[in-house]
Amino acid sequence: MTTRIFIDGEAGTTGLGIRRRIEAVAERYALTLLSIDPARRKDPQARQELMAQADITVLCLPDDAAREAVALGHGTKTRFLDASTAHRVDPDWVYGLPELDSTQPERIRKARFVSNPGCYATGAIALLRPLVQAGIIPMDAHISINAVSGYSGGGKALIEQQEAEGGPPFFLYGLNLQHKHLPEMTHYSGLTRNPLFVPSVGHFPQGMIVSIPLHLVSLPGVPMIEDVTAALQAFYKDAQTIRVVESEPKLAADALAGRDDMELRVSGHSGQALLTARLDNLGKGASGAAMRNILLMSGKE
Repeated sequence: MTTRIFIDGEAGTTGLGIRRRIEAVAERYALTLLSIDPARRKDPQARQELMAQADITVLCLPDDAAREAVALGHGTKTRFLDASTAHRVDPDWVYGLPELDSTQPERIRKARFVSNPGCYATGAIALLRPLVQAGIIPMDAHISINAVSGYSGGGKALIEQQEAEGGPPFFLYGLNLQHKHLPEMTHYSGLTRNPLFVPSVGHFPQGMIVSIPLHLVSLPGVPMIEDVTAALQAFYKDAQTIRVVESEPKLAADALAGRDDMELRVSGHSGQALLTARLDNLGKGASGAAMRNILLMSGKE
């Protein structure tokens, strides 16, 4: 059976990435894209008409616009996959990270409302959730998270700035420590207090590293690096797109650019550990994750 998909906001970076992925596998998975007339892409009636035709509507919109789009499609039978931050901790929406636990893929398959995870949150949750569940990291631990992303995640204005001659090589942002990914990081990691999260952008288009330092000697039971690694390996032993790999002396943030998988590592010595997640901010961190959720929602995986 053909699955009809409408991308509301397909002209943006994430929307274009999703569109390319759908086109690449459309015949194999019987997927059909419904496209809006560019002149009517902001016309509520035209959008509603396409939602009424679509089995799945993918929202690649700012948060407020995404909420408005869901209201617009209320009278239709379309299912929603929202790539914005608007619904990620909403209890009526299923979080679109299949690796969250063994039941999550089936929950995504059955849900009408699915929220696509944030790029930073994907790396942080992948590292923290297994260790919180294993009791290695207490739920009330004080956690610090640092991350660097390619500039493509910042939208059109930042892309233009970075691609112009003299674009800044590196900058920190979110220095009020209230980044919009924090709620989902905390909630789905199983923590009871917000981590201290410091994001940054480097002068490269795509790629990301999320890093979390741990003082193992301050954790209950004083776990070894091998214990931390074993907990991650056990959690992801059957995962399709997340791999626990060996530590390396250095990591390039853009090494997985163009790919939809993620690498986790545990490095360190003498009671100190560094957890790292490396992914493509537009792949596993955005469009690639959405593509897998589309396949799950359409019953093709």
